[in-house]
Amino acid sequence: MYTEFFGLSNKPFNQVPDPDFLYLSPNHKKALTMLEYGVASHAGFTVITGAIGAGKTTLIRALLNKIDDNCLIGLINNTHESFGSLLEWVLDALDVKSNSVDNAGRYRDYVNFVIERYAEGRRVVLIIDEAQNLTVKALEELRLLSNINIDDDIFLQLILTGQPELIEKLNKPELEQFAQRIGVEFHLKALDYRQTEKYIMHRLTKAGALDSIFTHEACAAIFCYSEGVPRRINNLCDFALVYAFADNTKVIKIETVLKMMIDKKVSRIIKPSDKSNPQVESVKSLLKNKYNITLV
Repeated sequence: MYTEFFGLSNKPFNQVPDPDFLYLSPNHKKALTMLEYGVASHAGFTVITGAIGAGKTTLIRALLNKIDDNCLIGLINNTHESFGSLLEWVLDALDVKSNSVDNAGRYRDYVNFVIERYAEGRRVVLIIDEAQNLTVKALEELRLLSNINIDDDIFLQLILTGQPELIEKLNKPELEQFAQRIGVEFHLKALDYRQTEKYIMHRLTKAGALDSIFTHEACAAIFCYSEGVPRRINNLCDFALVYAFADNTKVIKIETVLKMMIDKKVSRIIKPSDKSNPQVESVKSLLKNKYNITLV
C-alpha cells in the first residue's frame, strides 16, 4: 500500500519472523552467539528466554540458517498440553515414522532413530519454541528423553526458547535435575532507546529506503510506546507509515506518531507494561523538557 510511496521494495515492519531483517543489537548478538555455542559445544540443554515479541523466534530462524548439515533439526512450535502426547510431537518434528500404538513402542522407535543418526555421524537437535507452555510433567519427559546421552556422547541436543515464565518453571524443586543439565542459558532483553532507533533504520534500509523517514523525535516516541520490544516497534512503525501515507507526507515526525496513538488509545489492545521503565521515563522527560512534547 505505502511501499511505492516511500520508495521501498517491500514492507519493512512485517510481524512475521524474518532472519533477513534481523537486527543484531548487542543483546541479540549475544543471544545468537549463545545459541550457536550451544550447538557447537554439544550442550545437552540450551535455554533462551525473553519477553513476548523480543525476537526469540527470529533468532531461531537465523540459527537454522547457520547450522551445519551434520545436524538433523526438529522444530516444535505448538507446545500447549491440549495438543496431545509430547513424544508424538517429538517423533513428528523429527519425521520419525512409528507404527507403535503405545508410548513404550514410540520411545523405542525414537531411541533407535537417534542412535542410527549418531552412527551416521549426525547429531539430532530438537528445538522447542514457546516452551513456557510446557507443563512441569512435559519438561520432565524431555529430561527423560535426553537420558539417551551418555557421558561425552551427545545423541540429542535440546534448545528451548520461551517467555520469562519458563524461568519460573525451571526453578521449581521438581525440575532441579532438568535445571542442572542446562549448559547454556541467556535472557533476551528489550532494546534501549538508541538501539530502537538503529533497529528502525536497519529495517528501513533492508526494505530499500534511501532516507531515514522517521525523525529522531518520532523514534523516541516509538521507543516509549513500544518499550523497546521489537514486535511492538514493528506494529507502531507500520501504522505510522500508513498514517503518513494517508497524509501524503514522506517524513514521519512525532506529531504523526502522537496522532496515531490518540486514535489507537480508544481501542488499544496491547497496553503498556505496568512495570516502571527508567529509560522510558527518561526519554519522556527529554521530550517534555527539550521539545515541550507530552506523550499521550
